[in-house]
Amino acid sequence: MLNYRSVTDKACTGAAGKEYQLMGTILKKFRFPLLLTFLLSLAPALAQWTSRLENGGDIVVDPSTNRATVTRNGVTTPLWDGVHRLEDGTVLTVRSGQVVPNEGILRARKPQPTVTDQAAIWVGTPIIGVAPCEQLVERVCGVNKRCNDAPACAPARQLLEMEREERSKSDHPGNMTYSSGQCKEAAKDEFFSECLQ
Repeated sequence: MLNYRSVTDKACTGAAGKEYQLMGTILKKFRFPLLLTFLLSLAPALAQWTSRLENGGDIVVDPSTNRATVTRNGVTTPLWDGVHRLEDGTVLTVRSGQVVPNEGILRARKPQPTVTDQAAIWVGTPIIGVAPCEQLVERVCGVNKRCNDAPACAPARQLLEMEREERSKSDHPGNMTYSSGQCKEAAKDEFFSECLQ
């Protein structure tokens, strides 16, 4: 793990020293969002979308290129430009060799929470008392903002804003959202340590 102190306390002069200090400051302030971005980048790649043509033939759409192939009698060829009716009655459009994603493809590509996604487990749970992100901000930033300069305070406030926005758009604003779950999980992370001032 990168030691932030070694980056900021680097004995450099001139522009190089300022760059190290700036990098250290950025790493300190954005540790949680950077960690979250890194973890999301480890998520498995999107799976290929498959379907069957109405008149026979199995279609496979590569999610990275949107190129479709059709396999008939063991022979695989590119799916030609045009509108193709699928076995379920929906249509698939191919333009310039690429599929125009239909509702089925978009639904299949939408990231679904996995069982290991602990934040997703909390979604829909009724909020009793203070919302999880409000609790996190109070814990990390302190009562009356005593620890407002703590490295974890800004990310906690960012989660609170996301939670409020999600709840305001929800049909059930009294229930936890994905951000609420993230706050519940963040409370277990040592980065979001309690303000002791």
